[in-house]
Amino acid sequence: MLNQSTFTLVNPQNGNLAFKYLEFEDNSFFDHIQRNNYFSLIWVTSGNGKLKADFADYDFDADSLFAFSPYQPYMFATGNPIKGIAIYFHPEFFCIYKHHKEVSANGILYNNIYQPPFVTVDESSTATFKMLCDQIKTEMQNPALAQYELLISYLKIFLITAARLKTQQQPAAAASAKDDKQPFILQKLKDAIEANFKTKHSPAEYAELLYISPKALAKVTKSYFNKTLSSLINERIIIEAKRELYLTNKTVKEIAWELGYEDEYYFSRFFKVNADVSPQLYRETVGFARSMA
Repeated sequence: MLNQSTFTLVNPQNGNLAFKYLEFEDNSFFDHIQRNNYFSLIWVTSGNGKLKADFADYDFDADSLFAFSPYQPYMFATGNPIKGIAIYFHPEFFCIYKHHKEVSANGILYNNIYQPPFVTVDESSTATFKMLCDQIKTEMQNPALAQYELLISYLKIFLITAARLKTQQQPAAAASAKDDKQPFILQKLKDAIEANFKTKHSPAEYAELLYISPKALAKVTKSYFNKTLSSLINERIIIEAKRELYLTNKTVKEIAWELGYEDEYYFSRFFKVNADVSPQLYRETVGFARSMA
């Protein structure tokens, strides 16, 4: 099967994976922790199981589309075989930060700390994704002029379609709240983290900002986001750190300082614990700015 259904493009300048298309018929690719230095799109078309990602577990069914950022840890636990398609792309092939206005993937599909990292694929989107996958597979089997540009065009349509699905489905998740008070607190918490994550790093500081006890805030956060408040704060800091490492030539010390860490080495340890890779190695394997220098 692999000879007919796996196609890989490699960046000739550095040997990094640039773009990959993979069809799978079991869980052997995902039954252990993945920490890839590229973006992943995994469409499970048949089967179900449990996703372990970051600090949380989620149940999933067939017709689920997963989106994972570079070095985001994840694995699937399944009792029965799962089938589907995976598309991988390195930031040097297509950078979601640089093309945010075009595809709106950042903050919706990727780097969204408040929503599960997957979306349910409806019937209309299934037809679109199947068409795009067929086009990608054909193009990778028969490369011709402007192959990269055409593959990027297909990838953009895939990401836009998935991002639209996610935005449609997020309000439904928010509407499942039992009363008006808790969703308001959650929105206030989101706003507070966004406004203060560079200077306030502890859950107690956010509880104080929101005039709620730390215990009550922790309970609400766990109930609705399936994560601790500490993990939400840490994830937001790491997302910003990755973005700076990804797109700028700032030193690790400068990035640490901007994120409220006076000790560069403490920040580096914090980053490695949460991203499973050092800031420097992340920059060397994922960072985009170095190729622009």
